[in-house]
Amino acid sequence: MSNQNKPPYGVSRRKFIGTAAAAAGITIVPRHVLGAGFQAPSDTVNVAVVGYRHGMGTSNLLNVARSDNIVALCDCDDSAAARAATARRGIPEKFPKAVYYQDFRQMLEKQKDIDAVVVATPDHNHAMVALTAMQLGKHVYVQKPLTRSIAEARALADAARKYKVVTQMGNQGHSEEGLRLMQEWFNAGAIGQVREVHCWTNRPIWPQGMLRPTDTPAVPEGLDWDLWIGPAPMRPYHPAYHPFSWRAWQDFGAGAMGDMACHVMDASYTVLKLGAPESVVATLAYNFMPPAPEARGYGTRVKYDDSFPPASIINLTFPARGNMPPVKLHWYDGGLLPERPDELEPERKMPESGTIFVGDKGKMWCETYSESPRLIPESAMTAFADRPAKSLPRVPGGRDGHEKNWLDAIRQKGQAVANFDYAGPFTEVVLLGNVALRFPGTRLQWDAPNMKVTNLAEANQFVQPALRTGWTLPT
Repeated sequence: MSNQNKPPYGVSRRKFIGTAAAAAGITIVPRHVLGAGFQAPSDTVNVAVVGYRHGMGTSNLLNVARSDNIVALCDCDDSAAARAATARRGIPEKFPKAVYYQDFRQMLEKQKDIDAVVVATPDHNHAMVALTAMQLGKHVYVQKPLTRSIAEARALADAARKYKVVTQMGNQGHSEEGLRLMQEWFNAGAIGQVREVHCWTNRPIWPQGMLRPTDTPAVPEGLDWDLWIGPAPMRPYHPAYHPFSWRAWQDFGAGAMGDMACHVMDASYTVLKLGAPESVVATLAYNFMPPAPEARGYGTRVKYDDSFPPASIINLTFPARGNMPPVKLHWYDGGLLPERPDELEPERKMPESGTIFVGDKGKMWCETYSESPRLIPESAMTAFADRPAKSLPRVPGGRDGHEKNWLDAIRQKGQAVANFDYAGPFTEVVLLGNVALRFPGTRLQWDAPNMKVTNLAEANQFVQPALRTGWTLPT
C-alpha cells in the first residue's frame, strides 16, 4: 500500500539510545527523573512562527507555547494596527525572550537555534517560507491549504521526503476522534460501499466576487508590502487584501474551497482513500453583479478571474480503488447545500459545514472538522449497537492537540498525522477544484502523476502559476 493510501494516523515511538547520545555529547534527562507531567529541557522544541499577528498564526503560536519554546516571531506587518491586535492577546508580554523579525529570510539566516517553523502567512507565501525552512533542515507546520497552487503542494511533499523533516498541515480535524470513528464504522460495513459524497460549507464569510479595487490608499507605516506580496504578482496595497480578505483573491488565497475543503473533505478523502480524481467540473462559477438602482433585469454577468465567485458547485470524479467503487464527490460553498436527505428527521438541521456519505446500506454524516459523526436517521445510529472496537491510534486532545502531535513527532523522530505525504496529495485535490472554476462547465481530465490537465492545455498555467520576477522556490 502506498503512503498516499495509508490512513496517516500512527506516530512511531522514539527510541532513546543512551550510548549513541553519550558519544555525541548529548545529555538527555529521562522523564522519570523529572516526574510525571514534566518535560526534559532536551526534549523541548525551539519554534519560530511566521505570520503570527493575524488569524490562525496567533492561535498556532499560543498552542505551541503550551508545551514548547518560542524563540522567534516573524511577521511582515509591524504596523500600529497589527501591534495592537497582538497586544490585545498579550503576545509581547508572553514571549519576552523571543527575537522579533519582519523578514523570514533574515530570521532563518541569522537565528541558528530554531528547530521548527510554523507557517501561518497568507496562502501565496506558504511554499516559499516552508521550502526555505525545510532546505535548512527545519521541521514545518503549515496552515491549510498547504499551498496556493498544485505544483507548490507537490514540491512541499517532495521536499519533506528529501530533507527528512517532520511535517504537519494545519487541518486540525485530521486529529479528531470523529474521523477515526467513521473509519472504523465504514470498515465494519456500517453503510456499505460508497459511490457518492456531498461536502458543503457556509464560506465565504468574507467579501468575495468583487472587482479589483482601483483606488490606491497609502501603505500603513510598518507594513512591508513588497514582502507581503512575495512571489505573487505585484499590485498596490489595499485593505481589500490585507489583513483579512486575501482569501477572496486568486493571486493570494484559495477561496472558500481552499479555506474549508481541507477540513470538510478530509473525512471522505481519508475514510474512502480517494487518492487523485480522474476529472473535475465546476458547474456553477458565474453569478450576476447586482444591477444599478435605475436599471432593470438581472445585472451584468461577470467571469470571476481575479476574485473567486461568491458561490460555487464543484464535482470531482474518483476512480475505483482496490475493492472500492468509483466515487462522485460534490462540493458546495457560498451557502449552497446538497439536497436534504430523505432520512433526516424534520426537526434536525443541516450543519453549516459538513459531509454526507451515501452508502448502499445507509448514510453517515459529520460536521466541519469530522466531529459529531452519526448514521442517519438517528434510528440507524441506535440500531448500530454492535459497534467495532476502537482499533486506530488516537491523537490526545483531538483537534486541540494537533500542534502538539507535530511537536511530539519531532521529539519521537516519527511523523505527524497530517504529514505532507498525505497533505500534499490532498491539497492537490482541493486546488484542482479552483482550476476548474476558471473554466466553468468544462470537465477537466486530470493526469495526477504528470500533474497535467490533458484535454485543455490552457488550464495548466493555473496548475503551476509563474512567480514574480526575483522570486524562485528553493529546491
